[in-house]
Amino acid sequence: MTSLSKAPAAGGGPPGPETRTADVPGGRSPGQLMWRRFRRDRAGMISAGVVLFFFAVGLLAPVISHLYGKDPYTRYGQQRDGLLNEFGYPIAPNGGISGEFWFGIEPILGRDVFTQLLYGIRTSLLVAVAVTLLATLTAIVLGVAAGYLGGRTDFLIGRSIDLLMAFPNQLFFVAFMPIVVALFVADTDETPTWVRAVAMVLVLWFLGWMSLARILRGTVLSLREREFVEAARVSGASPWRIIRRELLPNVVTPILVQSTLMLPNFVTAAAGLSFLGVGFIEPTPDWGRMFATGAQVFENDFTYMFFPGGAMVIFIVAFNLLGDSVRDAFDPKTRH
Repeated sequence: MTSLSKAPAAGGGPPGPETRTADVPGGRSPGQLMWRRFRRDRAGMISAGVVLFFFAVGLLAPVISHLYGKDPYTRYGQQRDGLLNEFGYPIAPNGGISGEFWFGIEPILGRDVFTQLLYGIRTSLLVAVAVTLLATLTAIVLGVAAGYLGGRTDFLIGRSIDLLMAFPNQLFFVAFMPIVVALFVADTDETPTWVRAVAMVLVLWFLGWMSLARILRGTVLSLREREFVEAARVSGASPWRIIRRELLPNVVTPILVQSTLMLPNFVTAAAGLSFLGVGFIEPTPDWGRMFATGAQVFENDFTYMFFPGGAMVIFIVAFNLLGDSVRDAFDPKTRH
């Protein structure tokens, strides 16, 4: 009896079904293709690892501080002799760096710099992440609504965006932070930390969503005339269904890319508010407050400024590189 199945010829012949399925990349989803391109980007992978490290340090700051055996509030230099000189500066070289104080001690007050940096990362990232989420959600709602609905809705939202973008951001932040804080408490000299955090989030969010909203508006304006949107409209789909099923999946790329670029900007903006004295104040650990202290003592103790400055530079550069890598992974045509 002759067998019906024949082995493929040794020299060639068409591949079997299993071989064709395994070799054809068309079966991968867009997310899988994006992840594959992202993994090939060495700079993107390294920057992602650095960003994850900063977030892990921020989340685990209390645990690390407990294992380290110190906290950012105790004034070790004032409680123990031999750490600060009569002028309030560390006696040991390099800002008092030693096996006990890994990053040295703070001039004048004598607090541990390492734990201050840990909690400063935690504070800055919590504010920046909250602002980024609020700004992104606001931009999605208003930008997509303006682009899809058009007419008066587009006119009102578009003119509002233009008006808000005309505000000088830094001056607005400095001027309105005390006003927003005063809405929560009457005594601004003893404002709780959570009140200042909420005020910073609200102020930064108010002028932080317009750029992404403008991008989404322009993208949706071009998408709403496409055939798949017209087909969904003719089939009787509601505007909400069209936005949710047809438009939003096609604006994921600008949302992710812009979000990764917005977050480091909010980190620097929050640090700037604290540096100017309208953000977090003593004794809350914060990057901006550490910069303010470092600016006062850098002539006699440059080491104190080195650690928060280096940490912020590394974080912002890594996040910007991550944003570029995410953009290239979603749209390889934009790669330079």
